[in-house]
Amino acid sequence: MSDTTTVTITATTRLTDEERQPCEVWTRVMGYHRPVSSFNKGKQGEYAERVCFEESVAKLG
Repeated sequence: MSDTTTVTITATTRLTDEERQPCEVWTRVMGYHRPVSSFNKGKQGEYAERVCFEESVAKLG
């Protein structure tokens, strides 16, 4: 006898744009956190141009 149960959940509905809620994005600036929405136009542009840093593995030998 098995004590495991399998549950399958499938999503059949999607939210419309009117049902969606905006997400507030925060970022760390000079040691403290601020919402991106409080940035001026230029700083928001700089934030939009940021790319994620990817550390490569050093190959020895």
